[in-house]
Amino acid sequence: MNINALQSELDRILAEAVASGDVAHAAGVVTDANEQLYQGQAGPCRLGEAGRPLTEDTVYWIHSMTKPLTAAGVMQLVERGRLGLDDDCGALVPALSRPNVLEGFDAAGRPKLRPANGAITLRRLLTHTAGFVYDIWNPQQRDWLEQAGITRVDFYDDPATCPPLAFDPGSRWEYGINIDWAGKVLEAVTGETLEAYLRAHLLEPLGMTSTGYVLTPSIRQRLSGVHQRDADGTIHAVDFPLPAEQDPRTFTGGGQMFGSAADYARFMRMILNGGELDGRRVLGADTVRLMAENHMGDIPVTGMPAALPASTYPFELYPGVPKRWGLSFMINMQDLPGGRRAGSLAWGGLRNTYFWIDPASGLGAALFTQMLPFVDPKTLALLDRFERAVYAEIRQY
Repeated sequence: MNINALQSELDRILAEAVASGDVAHAAGVVTDANEQLYQGQAGPCRLGEAGRPLTEDTVYWIHSMTKPLTAAGVMQLVERGRLGLDDDCGALVPALSRPNVLEGFDAAGRPKLRPANGAITLRRLLTHTAGFVYDIWNPQQRDWLEQAGITRVDFYDDPATCPPLAFDPGSRWEYGINIDWAGKVLEAVTGETLEAYLRAHLLEPLGMTSTGYVLTPSIRQRLSGVHQRDADGTIHAVDFPLPAEQDPRTFTGGGQMFGSAADYARFMRMILNGGELDGRRVLGADTVRLMAENHMGDIPVTGMPAALPASTYPFELYPGVPKRWGLSFMINMQDLPGGRRAGSLAWGGLRNTYFWIDPASGLGAALFTQMLPFVDPKTLALLDRFERAVYAEIRQY
């Protein structure tokens, strides 16, 4: 690969996307198993602040790109024999012991609930087949939360307020708060907060010094601004109040972390190296291979509606391409034209951040913006151009 050519082409793609107004800003990173191959960024941290551009150490809210980090921590416990993939998690977290399924609402608007059939296991939590869903994509869950007067972060320690499932565990797939619960399982097994465990056993060993849950003064100074695309296509900066104090007991595994592009490249490089980075092993090679396998059989990954349009568009990533789920990763079962190979591991974060890890090609890459709604069409088009350029340079040389 010609590194200079790759740098020039990817820089051009990011700069053109910003100059055209497709995105407010963008950053990208590419790595192989040995080293970081590319890092670049374009645009201001926040629209209207041209004197403060994105830099290599800018920190982004990575939202659901937190999930693979949580899964890595959980899988450390699995390989040590402290937890089994098919263990009933209700034996560890009482809120998961007697789940109900929401079957709609009666004529008076009361929720119709029934006991769930099947156990909530760790495997089902990590593959989004346990039955927990997101209110921003599931209208019934949205309505249940509104009626209950709680939010998604209010109920993890109170079984009485545990939200109902959308379906019986193991019967189908729907993206949801399942890995948040996996984080609570980790806390139950270790007796530590998720923040403390992941910092000690994953982030610090991997040298991911700009990634975590706690907003230190240094991190606050480097945080990117966030943006919103209006219905007419206009992008504007929005205020995103930062908490003055943070309680580690409230952190969950599904989406509260922040991190830099270079840090996420280190995580991807660890996966490409079978669990090791710079001489530090955090996962066994067999565990990494296990995480990259399909763990939901013939159950398909399907499209998602938009229950809260300000937060997300309806979406199905790569329609027409069969997709399954590994232990926290989406897996494309066919090659993508001009891009990643079959068996690649991928997902993204709510504010339009995306990554993929392609074991067959030995590459990992990520794209960072900070804008809602999720799966913004112009950002997805940028991701496609970015990905195709990466593979065009590989194949050319």
